[in-house]
Amino acid sequence: MIALRIIYILNIIVAGQIAISAISNPKNAALTTFGNAYQNTDVIKLVGCLWLSIAIISALGVWKPITFSPILLVQLIYKGTWLFVVAFPSIKSNTPYPKEMSIFFLIWVIAIPFIIPWKIWLHSN
Repeated sequence: MIALRIIYILNIIVAGQIAISAISNPKNAALTTFGNAYQNTDVIKLVGCLWLSIAIISALGVWKPITFSPILLVQLIYKGTWLFVVAFPSIKSNTPYPKEMSIFFLIWVIAIPFIIPWKIWLHSN
């Protein structure tokens, strides 16, 4: 439970801060969060909305860790998919991509499977 709560708190801090930046100042987020690899479009606001929802669900997860743990699976899937569909091909073709975000996503994709409460999920009725 402690590991889940730590991950939730990190989600609140990191995803929450980035979400607020992407929603309120997408031009700055395009530069900072996305490493100026992408233009300032409403898609940045959309991603900000996704990350804000993750931060809000994570706040609920601090209170009820197991109940809200499926958000970790969502993160594992979308971050892993993004790495395979966007980051790795960009590295291979030497095109711009958000390097810092990719490193964070890679760390998250490696760590999250050890935090997800698989045994509880698989053994609950």
